[in-house]
Amino acid sequence: MSKLKAIFFDMDGVIIDTERDGHRVAFNQTFKEFGYPFQWGVEHYGELIKISGGKERMRHDFVSRKMDGFGPGQSDKLIQELHKRKTDIFISLIESGKLPLRPGIHRFMKEAMNEGLIIGVCTTANERAATAITKGLLADIDFAFVFAGDVVSKKKPDPEIYLLALEKAGLPADNCLVVEDSQNGVLAAKKAGLSVLVTTNQYTENEDLSMADIIVSCLGDLNHKKAELKKASKYFPDTGEVTIANIIEYFS
Repeated sequence: MSKLKAIFFDMDGVIIDTERDGHRVAFNQTFKEFGYPFQWGVEHYGELIKISGGKERMRHDFVSRKMDGFGPGQSDKLIQELHKRKTDIFISLIESGKLPLRPGIHRFMKEAMNEGLIIGVCTTANERAATAITKGLLADIDFAFVFAGDVVSKKKPDPEIYLLALEKAGLPADNCLVVEDSQNGVLAAKKAGLSVLVTTNQYTENEDLSMADIIVSCLGDLNHKKAELKKASKYFPDTGEVTIANIIEYFS
């Protein structure tokens, strides 16, 4: 890598550990309100998140359940209504403080700002949810851009969103790093020619993340939860915190 000039962050599972106790809970409450006689359990949702995008997950699940009116191309309006209500519930969870930032993410972003790096968010999550996090919990971070929802036509593992980020940043891939948590995210970043730092979570720790350059359990907070180094292709200090200084040195 040439000199590091930008970092692009995924959101769900990277900035906030949203999947199990955020999105899944919001989906289930939505299903209950709409009168559907099922809920997504922890293990079942772990399979569904391999599909990028909430609307896509619902359609896949509904089709697999052989629910009437949910064949290919059918009930797009209802899917949109369900997803809109789910997003309202999810945002209320964020604003209530029930979904805190992952360990070290705020510190890491502040360090990146202090180094003058471009900071962007590239997520398949709904734009309103992304805004609630970036303008709320991370209001003091200077984001150059936040790409979310349907800003691209093809979702991860397609590289479209990261190619868009490179275009927006005006930089070659060799100057940029992606922070991801999932196999789909790693594949998308690598297809765009980017280096990848992975922070795992309950749903992604057993995925094949071997294409990543560095894998850690989280970015780490010495006063809360330390980072556990799981992979690095060369020496990387296992101090309990992933710092921007160490990342710059590693990729220089």
